[in-house]
Amino acid sequence: MTEQNALFPEITEQTTITASRLPDERRITFWPQYFGTVPQWILLEPRLFAWMDRLCEDYCGGIWQFYTLSNGGVFMAPETEGCSSEKWHLFNSMNGNGADMSAEAAGIAVCLLEYSHHACRTGCDVMTAHYYRLRDYALTHPDCHAIMRIID
Repeated sequence: MTEQNALFPEITEQTTITASRLPDERRITFWPQYFGTVPQWILLEPRLFAWMDRLCEDYCGGIWQFYTLSNGGVFMAPETEGCSSEKWHLFNSMNGNGADMSAEAAGIAVCLLEYSHHACRTGCDVMTAHYYRLRDYALTHPDCHAIMRIID
């Protein structure tokens, strides 16, 4: 190991964060398992739907999939079935930014927005940790730039 690597081991020992779709039979326990200690956690899912409705003109409702991350994070993303295109256009009127992205990236963006707002609203450290775990995954996502434009 070089002297520089010895001083900054985190630079060379980064772990790839992976996402895994939660099996349908575990959907019922998703919210209480991962957010059960977060105040007002029951409001998170409908707020995520509201964010998507606000940001994506083409959003047509439907089934969302739940994902776990290898770093302990979690998120939801809408299925693309029944919607008009593979790329989704989101526009955030609060920052004036728009971007085209995959359905998974759209789910990540709305989760990051809601996780941040909910953490600020409740002052809950668990919610803040969920935000940072998901943000770490978003920073490695193929649609990273689009996600960041929306949440900036």
